[in-house]
Amino acid sequence: MAYNIKDVFYLSTSATIAAATANGGSAQLDLSAYIDPIARGRTKGTGLAIYKVHVGIQRSADNSSPIDDTESGTFSYGLLAGAGFGDLATGALQVADTGYQMTNSLLIDSGQFYGPKSQVANASNTVSMYNSVLTSSTEVPYVVVRDNVCLTYQVHDNMVAATTLSVRLECAQISLDQATLNQLLRTQTV
Repeated sequence: MAYNIKDVFYLSTSATIAAATANGGSAQLDLSAYIDPIARGRTKGTGLAIYKVHVGIQRSADNSSPIDDTESGTFSYGLLAGAGFGDLATGALQVADTGYQMTNSLLIDSGQFYGPKSQVANASNTVSMYNSVLTSSTEVPYVVVRDNVCLTYQVHDNMVAATTLSVRLECAQISLDQATLNQLLRTQTV
């Protein structure tokens, strides 16, 4: 499959980051309808190629208004292949320090958010409210062979207002030969 209008489709999910609550949470996106990691005879296995991840961060109240200029909260987020956390509210998940590092082979996309009134944003004129850390590629997409991806987040400074973190994935089903499939299954182990 190629990155073109004929093959690419969208999947999306979102999580609400509760106000005044520490730790993290997740929203799980079920991919089982798009993935078949078992090659049978002449039939190849199928994976889901993720070419791009679009991220949205908005206030949950007031019809998804922009982040208020009084927001002082900060958080990191990541899209993880096969994590299997399920849907967890803010405070129910503690994402490991290594969860959003480049050494995590399950990490598809990640970034950081700094509220306009956070210490980081106030200390530097060069920090924007949103910093992308890792993003996928249209030339070499991240291929998921597990039955889910989880949008996870870890709150560092509690949010003043409830915030919606959402992602839209540009993806396509692709056929995989047995060697590639085996290699992806080994690297996407939790």
